[in-house]
Amino acid sequence: MFVGRMISGNASWPLLGAALINLILGSIVGLLADRAVAGTELRVANGLLEAVRRALASASPGEIQTMPIGTLIAGLQRYPKAVAGLAVGHRLASMMLGLGPVFAATAIVAVSWEAALVLILLTPVMIVFFALIGGAIRSGAEAQEKAFGRLAAQFADRIRTLPTILGNNALTREKGKLAARMDTYATGTMSVLRIAFLNAGIIDFLSSLSIAILAVFLGLGHLKLISTPGFAGLQLWQSLFILMIAPEYFAPFRRYAEQYHAKAEGFAAATALDTMVLDARPGSPAFEAARLTQDLADAASSLPRTGLVAITGPSGSGKSTLLRRLAGIGSVPSVQPDLDAQPGIAWCSTDIYMPEGTLADAIGWGNGSCCRTRLLLVAGNVGLLDDALLPGGLEAMIKAGGENLSGGQRVRIGLARALISGRSIFADEPTAKVDPANAVMVRHALADAACSRLVLVATHDRSLAMLARTTINLGVDSSLARENVA
Repeated sequence: MFVGRMISGNASWPLLGAALINLILGSIVGLLADRAVAGTELRVANGLLEAVRRALASASPGEIQTMPIGTLIAGLQRYPKAVAGLAVGHRLASMMLGLGPVFAATAIVAVSWEAALVLILLTPVMIVFFALIGGAIRSGAEAQEKAFGRLAAQFADRIRTLPTILGNNALTREKGKLAARMDTYATGTMSVLRIAFLNAGIIDFLSSLSIAILAVFLGLGHLKLISTPGFAGLQLWQSLFILMIAPEYFAPFRRYAEQYHAKAEGFAAATALDTMVLDARPGSPAFEAARLTQDLADAASSLPRTGLVAITGPSGSGKSTLLRRLAGIGSVPSVQPDLDAQPGIAWCSTDIYMPEGTLADAIGWGNGSCCRTRLLLVAGNVGLLDDALLPGGLEAMIKAGGENLSGGQRVRIGLARALISGRSIFADEPTAKVDPANAVMVRHALADAACSRLVLVATHDRSLAMLARTTINLGVDSSLARENVA
């Protein structure tokens, strides 16, 4: 009203004073509102973090170990904040989306209901657009959170196994794997942001277009070029009032569009956080899996001093986890079996250390000085002397970290090293990467060794499991697994 009257040569200084007072009050209210929103989000995030802390505190270490540690740590840093943004920031944007346009349209109706109708007619277009683009943003955000979880888990695992990676000269390869994970996460993030920016851009386009249409009609009405009701015969301050309020009609849509990414990210974080809390509660699949693994580990503490024991079950049932726990290997707590007079455990898998040198050096590593006859015997028993891809017998050269070895060759070298050690053998999938002919030799070697010591294997190989004296079945029927252990 002040600007309109000033242009008309009838300025009202009290109106200017009122405008300045409203501007100052509006700024103060806006500042207080922003601080209130930030404080509320902080309280919600801290409350969620405390709830997760209590849930994890009530879980046993074994149950927590079933969760990927990297994902757990990174999730505790990200998820509460994202959920707080959903519960507070997005909720506020949703409320303003319902109330803001109504207030703005009501104010404009007081001057020109026709002008308000022009704004209202564009609203369904925006709602349809929100519905179409919302699914794409949400699915993208869920994929982004999963990619971040995998990246965090892989990074934490590589930190834990860094000595092994350095010892096997595999740093370059692992850096490449992490880089690929980071590229996947970055690509997903940019994909979600593109959709979010497109969403906001279209909202800006539609709002600018509608305001431009109003400006054209109002300008033509003041120039007496049209006589459209609601746009002709208005005072200058009324037209300026419409053009000032019109952007406020679309401001909640723009704010909601900006919060759409936060909404999708918050829902994805809420799902991940809910899973994290539920997995630590009795009755959840992760809780029961951890309890079963702990029970089996306790029962397996009565393993025999000699004989072949096979851990069987479908993929993902926890065979390798149980084997590593019994061997005291990895990040899970060690549950040592009763080995009585046995001098220790010889671990056999594809991730064993492989020094640079000859095949004899690789087999004898960690076993002190070994006579050549014993080396020839164990190497022959697992088919290493007749391996066409490893020519030279005991003098065959092996690169640092076993770069020139296949997975099957690494396993057989590990088995030969375990055989010559005289210790109990704990082998993870000893026949999985071995060709059929050599797999037969590996089975016979394990069975022969079991006559004088404990041989514990985690395997999918039914032929190897049939040779076992005792079978620990990690199938669906947990009672059967305990019965087999007993």
